[in-house]
Amino acid sequence: MAVSELHRFTLDNGLRVVLAPDPTAPVVGVSVHYDVGFRSEPEGRTGFAHLFEHLMFQGSESLEKLAHFRHVQSSGGTFNGSTHPDYTDYFEVLPSAALERALFLEADRMRAPKLTRENLANQIDVVKEEIRLNVLNRPYGGFPWILLPPVLYSTFPNAHNGYGDFTDLEQATLDDCAAFFDTYYAPANAVLTVAGDLDVDRTRDLVDEHFGDVPARARPHRPSFAEPAPDSELRATHTDPHAPLPALAVGYRMPDPVNELDGYLANLVLAGVLTEGDSSRLQQRMVHREPLVTDINAGAGLFGPFEARDPDTFSVTAVHAPDVAPETVLGALDAELGELAATPPGESELAKVTARWSANLHADHDRLVSRTLALGSMELLHGDAALVYELPERIAAVTAKQVSEAAEALRPDSRAVLVVEPDQGGTQ
Repeated sequence: MAVSELHRFTLDNGLRVVLAPDPTAPVVGVSVHYDVGFRSEPEGRTGFAHLFEHLMFQGSESLEKLAHFRHVQSSGGTFNGSTHPDYTDYFEVLPSAALERALFLEADRMRAPKLTRENLANQIDVVKEEIRLNVLNRPYGGFPWILLPPVLYSTFPNAHNGYGDFTDLEQATLDDCAAFFDTYYAPANAVLTVAGDLDVDRTRDLVDEHFGDVPARARPHRPSFAEPAPDSELRATHTDPHAPLPALAVGYRMPDPVNELDGYLANLVLAGVLTEGDSSRLQQRMVHREPLVTDINAGAGLFGPFEARDPDTFSVTAVHAPDVAPETVLGALDAELGELAATPPGESELAKVTARWSANLHADHDRLVSRTLALGSMELLHGDAALVYELPERIAAVTAKQVSEAAEALRPDSRAVLVVEPDQGGTQ
């Protein structure tokens, strides 16, 4: 992973800026992270954060619809955006000669996206089709990220479906869009990141030229989304007409990703000890020795790690044969967690997992687009973009005792269990 000196500053309108020069290739990455995601969307407007992400690509103050696409692609670049529990990001990767073009494009839509009835109606249809494709008409659609949270959590921000309910999406209005933009898309609620082949002084000037006159608005108050962990096991069943086999998901609360980072990282390592590779604990027990499942995975964060503030979720998912009872799978999981809690993993087992994590982080952040997005999200969520460069070493320093303590915290009396049953009579 290329480690560069970071330059951080804030414009008068509140926009936070991170510059990460790296001259090894003549390309540059530009991203804007807004501090709004699924958890901030208003009740009765499920899916609105993701819908608004789509609207940000439909033209802006100075550009007609599809112009953003054309300007990036004609420069030899790529672009995209994505919505997460606690932020929404937009990015481009282009030849470094096109840096100013990318800054202009992002500043222009930060200033004023083109919010029209036609664009809104069109993008509601696009999002609904995306939901049909990725959730409603796919085996295990929404498993577990849509289906597990309402079992584990009780408050609307943490429990609702971030993809959105069709009725809520169809009732979205232009007034809703304007209010959402005015509230959450203020410069003071965003982080601009520029990484790659850049001259720091020139880039500062360009950032000030294009973003400095974006009107300042107050940064919205972000409430705490904290809620108590379960004090008993919570259960639910979901019938899936497309699933060929039964499945289950088990969700647990994790340490605060921001204020208890080392405890959070211990959960990442625990997930690797449990299910990463054929030699991992649950793979060996449930796939090879017994066998109980056809597939098993454990992970921190329903979208992956480092994508949310507190609360975040540790999940274990398994697909199993119809003649294997969910209780049998849960029993094997509890037994392995109990063994890890009583006896920490050995030195070689731990080293294998931490080395893989460190290597994967180095490889991932060696890609400019991944590094740009990671710097922006770390600055937004943690207030420290430099954590991107520290994470491999922080994970490598996780101890066997910390992994054992993480396993001990995943208790049966404080978890959610979602059982997915195939609907044998369902229509395909």
